[in-house]
Amino acid sequence: MKTEIKEKKKHSNAKKVFAAIGIVLAMIIIADIISVNWHSNPKNIKTYETDNNYIVGMGNTQISAHRSGGGIMPEETMAAFKNCAENPDFKIDTFEFDLHITKDDVLVLLHDDTLDRTSNSAEIFGKEEARPEEYTYDELRTLNMGAKFADESGNMPYKDIDKDNVPDDIKILRIEDVLDYLTSLGEYDYIIEIKNSGDLGKKGVDILYNILVDKNLLDCVVFGSFHEEVSHYVDEKHPDLMRSATIKEVLTFWAAALRNDKDFNPSYSVLQIPFNMPYRIAANLGTAQVINYAHEKGIAVQYWTINSEKDMEYLISVGADCIMTDYPDKLYKIYNEK
Repeated sequence: MKTEIKEKKKHSNAKKVFAAIGIVLAMIIIADIISVNWHSNPKNIKTYETDNNYIVGMGNTQISAHRSGGGIMPEETMAAFKNCAENPDFKIDTFEFDLHITKDDVLVLLHDDTLDRTSNSAEIFGKEEARPEEYTYDELRTLNMGAKFADESGNMPYKDIDKDNVPDDIKILRIEDVLDYLTSLGEYDYIIEIKNSGDLGKKGVDILYNILVDKNLLDCVVFGSFHEEVSHYVDEKHPDLMRSATIKEVLTFWAAALRNDKDFNPSYSVLQIPFNMPYRIAANLGTAQVINYAHEKGIAVQYWTINSEKDMEYLISVGADCIMTDYPDKLYKIYNEK
């Protein structure tokens, strides 16, 4: 009888524990929903004097082609850059793209750490998860970088191109070729991220820096990295290369903004942050409080990857300095309607 009573108590306690966990999870979800969907009143945005050219002020949000407009054309290919730079239906202020270092120390454009998602590398190299640093630039030029591209209707126009007939416009690109092409057409800003970590990432920074200096583009670039050691290397070796905050620095910034820390003094000049991402921590980075605090501290606020038209409209209304999107044509239309 006593054993039976004990078992009932255990069962009852377990129920209470699970109920408590359920309540906590529900509260987290509700807080997340409230945070994600909270929109500030644009009238609460303030104006500050600043020397940061990337703080553009209300009504001047920069339109950035994320991965060179990867939702419209095969990402980070010359075909995508040409579509953005020469298309009469929309205009771009800033190009965003990612770099990897090759086996022979060439910086090529690629977002992922491997080539599988965007190219026919498994077919050409005979293995999955091939990485760009394992191959020379000439070897990588044999790939079809549009092989996996699908437009919004699900069409894959570059899928069946014979491996010996891949057009140059959808082959892998060197950064020099991209910059030479774009500078021949006009003046743009650039958001450039090096994806490699550790020593490879640091070597990539040195190569990138020298290219930018040689082409007189240093003042047109915001550098970014998800690897702290690479960002800190920029601070140490190339302090004149403007960089964005690391993930840890973004979290530190957010905490400082919430408590309105007057002594906050960051070593970066740009925040490149998400907005309205599902399942994220309940931290709304698109509020007047965040934008005002950043601008007061001389920090530009740039948002990625904004593909929702509703989010585009809102971020324009609160004076986002730059919006990165895979669909710059949609953003351009919304911006001009506003």
